[in-house]
Amino acid sequence: MAESVSETEELMKKTGATSVIWTWFGFKPSDEQQQNILCRVCGAKVPAKRGNTTNLFYHLKTKHVVEYQHCQAMQPTAKSSTKNAGQKKQDLIQTSIQQSFSKGTPYIRKSPRWIEITRAITVYLCKDMVPFQTVERRGFKAMIRAIDPRYEVPSRKYFTETEMPKLYAELRENVEKELCDLKYFATTTDLWSSRTMEPFLSLTIHYITDDWNLGSRCLQTSYFPAEHTAEEIAQGLKEALESWGFKEERQVCITTDNGTNVVKAASLNDWTRLQCFGHRLHLAIEKSVKDPRIDCAVGVCKKIVSAFSYSWKRRKELKKGQAEHHLPFHRLITETPTRWGSRQMMIQRVLEQEKALSQVLKADRKTKHLVPTWQDTDVLESISRTLGPLLEFTDALSGEDYVSVSYIKPVLHLFNNTVLAAADDDTELTKDMKRVLLEYLNEKYSDPKTVDLLDMASLVDPRFKDAYIADDHQEFIKTRAVAEILSLLEVQAATVREPLPHTSTEAAAVGADCAEAAVERQSKKVKRSLGSFFKKASDGTAALADREAIEVELKSYLQTMQVDGETDPLDWWRLHQANFPRVARLAQKYLCIPATSAPSERAFSFGGNIVTCHRSLLKPETVDKLVFLANNL
Repeated sequence: MAESVSETEELMKKTGATSVIWTWFGFKPSDEQQQNILCRVCGAKVPAKRGNTTNLFYHLKTKHVVEYQHCQAMQPTAKSSTKNAGQKKQDLIQTSIQQSFSKGTPYIRKSPRWIEITRAITVYLCKDMVPFQTVERRGFKAMIRAIDPRYEVPSRKYFTETEMPKLYAELRENVEKELCDLKYFATTTDLWSSRTMEPFLSLTIHYITDDWNLGSRCLQTSYFPAEHTAEEIAQGLKEALESWGFKEERQVCITTDNGTNVVKAASLNDWTRLQCFGHRLHLAIEKSVKDPRIDCAVGVCKKIVSAFSYSWKRRKELKKGQAEHHLPFHRLITETPTRWGSRQMMIQRVLEQEKALSQVLKADRKTKHLVPTWQDTDVLESISRTLGPLLEFTDALSGEDYVSVSYIKPVLHLFNNTVLAAADDDTELTKDMKRVLLEYLNEKYSDPKTVDLLDMASLVDPRFKDAYIADDHQEFIKTRAVAEILSLLEVQAATVREPLPHTSTEAAAVGADCAEAAVERQSKKVKRSLGSFFKKASDGTAALADREAIEVELKSYLQTMQVDGETDPLDWWRLHQANFPRVARLAQKYLCIPATSAPSERAFSFGGNIVTCHRSLLKPETVDKLVFLANNL
């Protein structure tokens, strides 16, 4: 009974009649699987199949007139509610139709949603260095259609000729606004040839903002078809700075590799140059490994790696050997000629997997001769022991997100006294390698200009200060720091006093006002104040007072508590700039210099991912824009 009542009530709710006749009728299931409504007045059964109310009202009209009239009095409300419900349903149907129609209508190209999606696709193509042909592929179109069916993907030509240049222009304008107020900056540069052998010249800029954040931007990777002579490179670098509106006198230093033409180009421009620490260390290592024993051992190492690289069966057997000897399941590493670190990693991996490698090589008659002898193993261990620690220093000094130039003097000190210092248990080969490494590095970093630059950078780093400056050179560096701070303050004062440019009308008006004021001052007698008698004396000693104040501030800075080596110097200066405002200017000037030219090389890595065998027809101007976008987005 309850189930039938519930089902019939649900059916009658759909018709809107339940509230009208519920008072007069009850519910009872029939044998014929129909609903029969039981009249509560007379007890008669009235058929009401599927909740139909026609028979119910007819029964009331013929059998129960009073009750029928009362039901009729209630009927308009029911009709009204039914009508409202119908209207709502009709509105929903119309809304649904409108939505369905709008879903099938493509966006207008000037609509905000279309512009938003198009910009997102452009950023994706440029930032992830994806070929523009991607937008015409079926898989990409299907993905976009699933995300938003109303968006129609434009052609590849539209992205290449319209959206990408527009994005480049906007980003370049933003970068120019960001860099227009720089007080000082450093740069790195390098030359590169693409897959299609087109030459490019890169230029990156490094700086510290007023809120002590280290910034870096790749300005350009421009096509450089001229002869790579020192004169042409010098002119190209000058034009690159001018195109961005930078003044050469604000450039603190340029970090380059050791190419003769690049070194001479910096000299022709009279720019302070810092040699890339990574390249110097690489050359020092190459010089230290020039030994027949090392050549033989490294040659065996390369042959072993090659034997496993081109045979899946040997790699399979190697995994079994690793499991038997409880060695990590590491793959062998192939050397990259341009990166000394890859050779070191190859040697370390061969030494790590020596037992498993020997087991596999001995089992095969063709590779039995490749099993390293104990002499080869001793040589490889000597190489690894000498060069292994240097690998971490190279990686650490190649970063762009933290201060690196002030590390060079401490690292050289560490090399001489700890890392490359001769130990009692060193082999003769190890001692020879360490000696050659130290002699080369100490010689290359003994140039007076380089020493002064590195000492200044170390001085303004609160972690090191004067700890790594030679005793007989400390007074000179402190005196130079005071003089340079005084010069910076004078330049700032001159910039503040510099008058604003006026038009001819404005200049005439200003001149007339000044003349009128001068006449007025002459016609009036101005009474001198007591302080005016001492003004001349104070002006005469202003420079001396500034120098003394700088010396006191520098001395106070050097006497502050030693800072932990893990502390970020920029965070320290952000907190203590108010205490040492003059020294802070010097820190902002020197700590932006990168220790290596790795940033420019990274720009070429982006270029190598853009100019691929499938994109070999890109124009040089397009390559420059795409590298800029990939680096700076």
